[in-house]
Amino acid sequence: MAEEIVIVTGGSRGIGASVCRKLAAGGRTVLVNFARNSDAADELVDEIRAAGGTAVAVQGDVSDEADVLNLFAEADNLGTLTGLVNNAGILDVAQRVDEMSLDRMTRIFSVNVIGSFLCAREAVRRMSTRLGGRGGSIVNLGSASSKLGSPGQYVDYAAAKGAIDTMTVGLALEVAQEGIRVNAVRPGIIDTEIHASGGIPDRVARLQSRLPMKRAGSADEVADAILWLMSDQASYTTGAILDVSGGRAILP
Repeated sequence: MAEEIVIVTGGSRGIGASVCRKLAAGGRTVLVNFARNSDAADELVDEIRAAGGTAVAVQGDVSDEADVLNLFAEADNLGTLTGLVNNAGILDVAQRVDEMSLDRMTRIFSVNVIGSFLCAREAVRRMSTRLGGRGGSIVNLGSASSKLGSPGQYVDYAAAKGAIDTMTVGLALEVAQEGIRVNAVRPGIIDTEIHASGGIPDRVARLQSRLPMKRAGSADEVADAILWLMSDQASYTTGAILDVSGGRAILP
């Protein structure tokens, strides 16, 4: 039987890396996609292989169609694609909307929305039973910000993640009869490097006392939710958006 391949975009760090480790530990062959940090991707692949798993690192910017096509071609060379985790995402420095440049907004939507659509398109082309595939699972990474709006900080990012919520439901219904389940997780405040990339490296510490559970979540906690959505235990779950936010629903 051909190897069952799962692509994890933005898989070299944070939530993506945790997902890769857990998928590989469960026997999946993992394609670790990264945009720029080859050292982190190579270290993760070495770690997975040392633990007895199978992983391959592939560079690619998900907002670039040529890179996405190459990413999926690499998966085809390895085996049969049965899963996609649309994890790649970016945010920019905290700003009001009236301070944002067109370049910033274009990049935010290109990576977070268009990139997820391009990857989902290629995954469906391979996994849909209508198109000769064997089925599979897509899990999109949303954000609690899609409900909160992130005023004064990341309204563009929040809006992009709102698009992911809508995409998840629409695509799930579109391919429900084709052997593909499509779901999403909406993380809240998770202790990863993304806060530093947004110019607020101490954001977790600032917000911790205001969170319902008085702590941030971990990448592993989000990854566990993703793995459940991809598993046979979730075989009747599609179009679901699972909040992994520690109860954070109305706090800015």
